[in-house]
Amino acid sequence: MSSRPLSIDLVLVPVDQSEEATRAARYAVAVAAEYDAAVHAVHVLGEDVVRAIEQGVVDQDAVAEDSKAVTDTISAIAHDAGVPITTSVAYGFSPTSKLRHPGSVVLDTAEELEADFVVVPREPVSGDPGEVLAKAAEYVLLYASQPVLSA
Repeated sequence: MSSRPLSIDLVLVPVDQSEEATRAARYAVAVAAEYDAAVHAVHVLGEDVVRAIEQGVVDQDAVAEDSKAVTDTISAIAHDAGVPITTSVAYGFSPTSKLRHPGSVVLDTAEELEADFVVVPREPVSGDPGEVLAKAAEYVLLYASQPVLSA
């Protein structure tokens, strides 16, 4: 009888509007399915979006619709695999705190939810305002206390 080296109850996957984030979510769901675990997808909003909301340039309802579209895609992937999923949205930037950036948001969320495993998208830096996790993967890989898969 073989034993598993890891005990995983919750897999965290940060997502944005990129294809790489969707790919990472597929990996997160696969890990969760293998360990009979759940997934939590956190949609991380970037600096451009946060500033636009705070300045009233972008309607919060429009941002909420975009977030819903992102999390609906991830939820469908989890549902198809029979994996329980929860979602949230987090600001990955703060004009008042230098310590608030996408990587710190991922790690803070992992700690708050007591995630056992993290899957981060490995993303090219395209400059698209909807793609905010490009720099987060390296930070999470360096500082996470949980095992991390960069997909």
